[in-house]
Amino acid sequence: MGRVRRILGRNIVADSGACHGKPTFTGTRIMVWQILKQVASEKTSDAIVADWAGRGSKEAISEAIVLAKQKIVDDNPKRKLA
Repeated sequence: MGRVRRILGRNIVADSGACHGKPTFTGTRIMVWQILKQVASEKTSDAIVADWAGRGSKEAISEAIVLAKQKIVDDNPKRKLA
């Protein structure tokens, strides 16, 4: 099977030929989980962009948060608690 590239958003892709297919920011090898970890540690978007020498954007960070929320919350059916 050849290389597979899935477009997950305007700024995020998963490419089997880069970072083992984990979601990354388009045109970089910055993995989305790395940025989400910084968001979780309460870093500002400006600080995160600076940490990555401008290779990301505040728009991309926002998109990562929205996509993560969709995957965790929206894609999981509500389950009845016993």
